[in-house]
Amino acid sequence: MAYTALYRKFRPDNFADVKGQEHIVTTLKNQLTSDRVGHAYLFCGTRGTGKTSVAKILARAVNCQHPVEGSPCNQCDTCREILSGTSMNVIEIDAASNNGVDNIREIRDEVAYRPTKGRYKVYIIDEVHMLSAGAFNALLKTLEEPPSYVIFILATTEAHKIPVTILSRCQRYDFRRISIDVIAGRLGQLLEAEQEEAEEKAVRYIAKAADGSMRDALSLLDRCIAFYMGQKLTYDKVMDVLGAVDADIFSDLLRKVINADVTGSINVLEEMIRQGKEMGQFVNDFIWYMRNLLLVMTSLQKEEIIDVSSHTLELLEEESKMASPETLMRYIRIFSELSNRIRYESQKRVLVEIALIKLCRPAMETNLDSVLDRIRVLERQMEEGVFIQRSTQATIQEPSPQAGQKEDVKAVPKAAPEDLQRIMENWGSIIAETSGRFKQMLLRSVPKYDAAKDQGNPVLYVEFQDYLAKPYVDGPEGKEELQALISDKIGKCVQVEMLLADNHTREGLAELSVDEIIQKEIHMNVETEN
Repeated sequence: MAYTALYRKFRPDNFADVKGQEHIVTTLKNQLTSDRVGHAYLFCGTRGTGKTSVAKILARAVNCQHPVEGSPCNQCDTCREILSGTSMNVIEIDAASNNGVDNIREIRDEVAYRPTKGRYKVYIIDEVHMLSAGAFNALLKTLEEPPSYVIFILATTEAHKIPVTILSRCQRYDFRRISIDVIAGRLGQLLEAEQEEAEEKAVRYIAKAADGSMRDALSLLDRCIAFYMGQKLTYDKVMDVLGAVDADIFSDLLRKVINADVTGSINVLEEMIRQGKEMGQFVNDFIWYMRNLLLVMTSLQKEEIIDVSSHTLELLEEESKMASPETLMRYIRIFSELSNRIRYESQKRVLVEIALIKLCRPAMETNLDSVLDRIRVLERQMEEGVFIQRSTQATIQEPSPQAGQKEDVKAVPKAAPEDLQRIMENWGSIIAETSGRFKQMLLRSVPKYDAAKDQGNPVLYVEFQDYLAKPYVDGPEGKEELQALISDKIGKCVQVEMLLADNHTREGLAELSVDEIIQKEIHMNVETEN
């Protein structure tokens, strides 16, 4: 016997098996038990929520010879004929392929004949929004005043495409997305019936990936079972089959983005691609992860609205202190725009990389939220003292010991010529310890030692090649910072002298102020505030 897919094998055959649509099931059962069945129904909702299944159950229930509390018995001759698809009383029509006026005219002609067996002739028109305008017009009169023995059940995923004249003639029922808990519970029952083992975490991830659709959940479960036939279904195995990404990877990626680490972000993406992760799935899951983080930032009852593990919740709470909600909304906006584009593009990886660079570099965008994010970065740098941290530490002096007290710290010896040679050889590592604008100036400087001028007191000359370094030549702060840094590095006291290269002095730039130098360089007037 041929294998039957799980979503077909476990399709509900009575109202009790319909999950997540209690508001609709209860209403229909009450109509059936009180004999108040309508002549036209419109079932609306997203895919896989049970529209067609409920329509078939209702078609059997109105014709069942021995109904049980409004549900069909599925044992009488009428029920079995409808289940097998041989009944002439239940006609299923796919409006996607039968959407013309002639198809509807056939229905209009057929309704004149009474059912051969049972009480009602039921027409189930699936994807009814696909009917043409002419077909809708042809259906209007019959739908408004059908014979007493005819029931129309229209099903659609896009109710907004149906004319108002049709909507007003039907009882409308909106099928809700099924919750993760309900889907996971149903999957657990089916796994037990199929004698398959699975971790609860794996089942819940499948339920989450189904996005409110029971049929999608069963299809995903079928796919996972087929891949790991005879093995226990674990969370990691489900992630591998679905091409999904673990929350720890999303956490690592988000932290690198918040820290503006472009290289680290691209490396995380490279690792996911190497593991065979699907880019579209990754983008959607990352948006969902950032959505959960935004809820953690803004909600007081986060445990009630976020369905994640305790470990993931801890990660989210840590990350909620690293960025602002406005920054996170910018991230979500960029990736939502990417999600709309990536499904139609062939170079998916390039698009994702560009999006990550945009997240790390808000200066690349000019809209308001990007400007606010740039301000946030600058404020964070100012709070951390990026530009003044080293010079502030260098100017702090230890209090001198009081009279009568013995010094615990020995005097630092002076550097010898060979120490200066070692400093010049390792100049790059010394510059790396500085920060801000001073570091940029030092990167274009040359350390020198003049043995001819050495009279027992070696001096390290730092020659700046950029005239914008003049404030450091004239002021003591830069020299004191560099002396303190070298002293910490080699354990010896070094005398440092700073000067500008000769070519800048000859150009007359040494006598200019910093503001005048900037004006001269960029060739425009610059107004500065004191």
